[in-house]
Amino acid sequence: MVMPKPKTKDEVLQLCTEYKVRFAKLQFTDVNGFLKAVTIPVEKLEDAIEHNVWFDGSSIEGFTRIFESDMYLKLDLATFVVIPWTRGTDTTACRIICDVYMPDGKPFEGDPRYILKRQIERVRAKGLEFFVGPELEFFLFKKEDGKAKLIPNDKDGYFDQSTDESNEIRNEMASTLMEFGMEVEALHHEVAPGQHEIGFKYSDPLTQADNAITFKFIVKAIAAKHGLHATFMAKPIAGLSGSGMHVHQSVFNDAGENLFFDATKEDWISDLAKSFIAGQISHIKAMTAVLNPTVNSYKRLVAGYEAPVYIAWGHTNRSALIRIPRVSPTKPKGVRCELRSPDPTCNPYLAFAVMIASGLDGVENGLTPPPVLDENIFHLSDEDALNKGVDTLPSNLEHALHHLAKDEVLKEALGAHTYRMFMSAKSAEWMAYKASVSAWEVEKYLELY
Repeated sequence: MVMPKPKTKDEVLQLCTEYKVRFAKLQFTDVNGFLKAVTIPVEKLEDAIEHNVWFDGSSIEGFTRIFESDMYLKLDLATFVVIPWTRGTDTTACRIICDVYMPDGKPFEGDPRYILKRQIERVRAKGLEFFVGPELEFFLFKKEDGKAKLIPNDKDGYFDQSTDESNEIRNEMASTLMEFGMEVEALHHEVAPGQHEIGFKYSDPLTQADNAITFKFIVKAIAAKHGLHATFMAKPIAGLSGSGMHVHQSVFNDAGENLFFDATKEDWISDLAKSFIAGQISHIKAMTAVLNPTVNSYKRLVAGYEAPVYIAWGHTNRSALIRIPRVSPTKPKGVRCELRSPDPTCNPYLAFAVMIASGLDGVENGLTPPPVLDENIFHLSDEDALNKGVDTLPSNLEHALHHLAKDEVLKEALGAHTYRMFMSAKSAEWMAYKASVSAWEVEKYLELY
C-alpha cells in the first residue's frame, strides 16, 4: 500500500497516530553519500518539526570542525513515510529526510542536499527543468557467520527469469520501493551472477537523489532480512561485470516541452542537447572523481565489461560514454541522453550537481560535441582511438582528482567547503591504497623474486 504524501505537520502527526509510530528516523547524508540518522521518540516529533533538531556535526565525514560543531536538522515533511518492515511492531518507525542548517539559520554549505539545490535553482532561473532517471545495479551475496562472502546468491544471467529466492527478494524490494512512493518501471537480473537492477521513473534531481539514497537503504534492509548482503560496490568480483548507475537526463521548459527534441533536425536531437552533452564531455575527467569516487570504481572502468572507457557519444550506442536512446518523433518527451560512467558508490546529490553544472556550462557557452561515434567502441584499440581523436576516462582515482583540482566549474558547483573536504578524504583514500600490498602482488611476486 502506497502511503499518502503528507504536506503539513498535522498530516504527519495523524499518520503517526494511525500507524502507531514509536520512533522517527531523521535522515541525512555525509559527503560520501553514507546515510546518517538521528532517531527520536515520536512524542518529540511535533517539537522537532516546529523547532528543528540540534546535533554535533564534527564527527560527520566532510561536515565541520569540533569547535564549530553545532548544527540542526530541518525536516522535509514531503519525505515522510512509515518504514514498511517496522509496521505493526513495538518499534514502528517513520523516516523523514532532512536539510542541514548552521546556528545562524543559513543552510550548511557542505550539506550534499543543499549543494544540489543550488544547481537546481540555477536551472530554474533560466526557466528550465532538469530531469534524471538513475539506474542502480547491485549484487546479492551470501553470508557466513554474519559476514558477507563473495558468493553470489544465484547463478542467473542477463534477464533470466528464475523461480529462486533471488527473484522473490527482488520483487519484495520493488514492492517496498513502491510503498515508499517510488514509481518502479522495471526490474530484472543483470549480467553477472547475483547482480540485479530495479529502475524507477525519472523525476527532478532532488527527488531522484532522495530516491537513490532510499533505494540503497531499502535494498540493504530487505537483503539483510533474508540473511544476505547487498552491495553497491562498483567491482566486487574480478572477471565479472561491475555495477553502474547509468543516469538518463533531459531538460524541459516551463511549458513542459522537452528541449532535447528538435523536429527540424535529421536525428531529432536539438542543438541545446548537443551543447549539454558537449559540456559534460568537456568536464567528464573532473566529474569522474565525483561519479566514480572510490579506488575500486576504476576496476569497473576497463575494457571488456560493457562499462565506458573512451570519451565519446553516439546514438543508441551502449558502448559510448553518453548515448542517445532510440528517438521517436511521436514521443518527443522521451528524448534523453544517458551518461553511462557513474557507479552507485557515488553521492547522488553531488553527482547530479556536477552533471547539471557541466551540462549548463556547455549550454551557456554554446559548446559543440565531438563527432558522433556510432560503432562498437569496446573493440577500439588504443591506436584506433588515438587516430580518431578519442580520449579516455581517468584510469584511477588519483588521475580523476588531479583533473577535479583544475576544474573551476565543478569546484564552484561543489562549493569551497565540500571541494576541500572531498579532496582531502579521497586523497587519503588513494594514499592508503597505494601503500597497501594486495593478494595479487603477493601471489605474483613473492616466489618469483
